[in-house]
Amino acid sequence: MAKPNKKGPKRTVQISCLQCKTPIFKYRKGGKGALVKCFMERIVEDHTTTPCHCPGCGQEFARETMIRGTPAYKIIGGKVHMK
Repeated sequence: MAKPNKKGPKRTVQISCLQCKTPIFKYRKGGKGALVKCFMERIVEDHTTTPCHCPGCGQEFARETMIRGTPAYKIIGGKVHMK
């Protein structure tokens, strides 16, 4: 399988916690679909103190995994908001 493009897309989206509205990531997202996974190399700004947990309320919003040989966060549905 091919690895994702390191440079990635130009468009950035703000990802925040759905429960407490705290910003989590600024992410370079490709496409127009739902946010299913976040490749760690595409994260522009990271506001988390512990991986996969919201800095505001402490809720787990993702799980660490390897996708196509690249470390990524697999997002849990209904935990984050993207705009």
